[in-house]
Formats: sequence, structure tokens, C-alpha cells
Amino acid sequence: MASKRKTLALIIAAGGFSCTCAWAASVTVVGLFKDKAIVSIDGGKPRTLSVGQAVDGVKLLAADSDRAHFDVNGSRRELGMGQSFAGGALPSGRPSVSLTADGQGHFAAAGSLNGYPVTFVVDTGATSVAISAAEARRLGLDYKRGQPVAVATAAGTVPAWRVSFNTVKVGSISVNQVEGLVVEAGLGVPLLGMSFLNRMEMKRDGQTMTLTQRY
Repeated sequence: MASKRKTLALIIAAGGFSCTCAWAASVTVVGLFKDKAIVSIDGGKPRTLSVGQAVDGVKLLAADSDRAHFDVNGSRRELGMGQSFAGGALPSGRPSVSLTADGQGHFAAAGSLNGYPVTFVVDTGATSVAISAAEARRLGLDYKRGQPVAVATAAGTVPAWRVSFNTVKVGSISVNQVEGLVVEAGLGVPLLGMSFLNRMEMKRDGQTMTLTQRY
């Protein structure tokens, strides 16, 4: 796992919602000011919103130089500079979520692990959903009952344990019994690996990645 995983400073907040109308699928904050925010909607050209103004289902409720509060298609969202909210569901009814890359090309998604809030970074090079031992302890996971293994990280070869997560959720997508890995050290952020992604249809369009649950 590359060391950049440990130094990732910008996390994109992503969620899910169901909507069959032509409202925003993704909102990214690219500028913040007192009572104003510059946003990119669905990857389009940045535009400035003033408090109370609404465009394509995105309404700015409040803003300062640090945070902005939005009503996005009926859902209240708080976003910082560079953060995004994205999600949706296909007309077929299969859950789907759209993620927007940060300036380094990383895709991150807010979700949950066994019901606890977690922000993942998408990593197609990781065979499993992986978290640190510290994160596992925060979740109350008795990971040392799993199968002990050794993995190579930026910190060298470290102990790890193979486990099974009861539920992994990203946006409106929820998957049960997902193979996971708890790493003792050297993992800075939770990784959304292939044990979850293999159950998705993955589509990349420029800076947007769409995950659609297959089963």
C-alpha cells in the first residue's frame, strides 16, 4: 500500500439518495466565502451560489470560509472545501452511488462498517476492505479472533488478521458478509477493496466514478 494512503489530506464526503428526477447527482465545493459558495454540479462548470439560492436541486443554506450547508434534493449536507456529496439510484432500482475524485485522483466515500460511520478510500489494488487495528478497536471489533497473516505496507511487513464484516455500506449500497483485513500498523485510512467492489458495476467517466450494486 503506497505511503500516499497515509498522507491523504482531502477526504470527499459522499452519500446516497434515490431520485428519478433530473436533480443533481453530485455536488463539489470548489470555493467558500461569507454567505457564498462556488460549486460544481454533476461535474459541470463551477458556479457561485448565494445563501438562499437554488440550482438543480442544490440550495445553499449557509456558508463561511470553512464550511457550507446545503439542501441537496431534500437532504441537508455540510461540506468543506474540496468535499463532495454524490449518490443516486438507477431506474432499475439497483442502488448506485457516484463519487468525485479529489485533486490527487483519489475517490473517497462516506459509509459505514458494521453500522459505524467510516470514510473509505477506493482502492482497486486492495483485495479486501481493509482497516487499521486502531479503527477496528474503535468499532469494537474482536479482530484477533480472525486468521493471522502478514502484509506489506509503507511501514514494512506488519501483522494483520483476516475477518468478515457483517455489513459494508456506501451511500445507498449495502453489502453483507464482506471479506476484510485488519492491519496492525501502516494503514492511514480505511480502504474500500475488491471484496466489496467485485459486487459492483464500476464505471469511470473523467473525475466521476459510479458504483452500481450487482448483487
